[in-house]
Amino acid sequence: MSVKKVTTVVKEFINPAECLQQMVSAYAEYKIIAEQEQTKRREIEAWEKETITKINAQRELLMVYLDRSFDERAENFRALFAVVDNAIASGNNEQLALTLNSITEIAKSSPFKDLANLASVRAALDDRDHEWTF
Repeated sequence: MSVKKVTTVVKEFINPAECLQQMVSAYAEYKIIAEQEQTKRREIEAWEKETITKINAQRELLMVYLDRSFDERAENFRALFAVVDNAIASGNNEQLALTLNSITEIAKSSPFKDLANLASVRAALDDRDHEWTF
């Protein structure tokens, strides 16, 4: 085959304008996809920041709740032990027994049990289909 024939055959199969058009089309498609993916990344970053903010707010609320719960328990124990001291000092065994029973009951109860109730209320508030009965 001669060089002239090969050149003619190559020209028939490769159209420079069509090749350029395909390259431009592929680049335009790439730019569209790249912009879509960048938008998705920004949406994910915004969701991440919002979620972290919510988690931190819930953490702070939980910490305040726990601080107050334990402060209240500590104050109750202090008051009850003051009663125990008075009952011992005065020799009032009936008051001593009742107060020690109260201390035992408070010690048995967990400050976390109310937390489960709060979680169920929160879940009910978040559920749009929840039916409230009074």
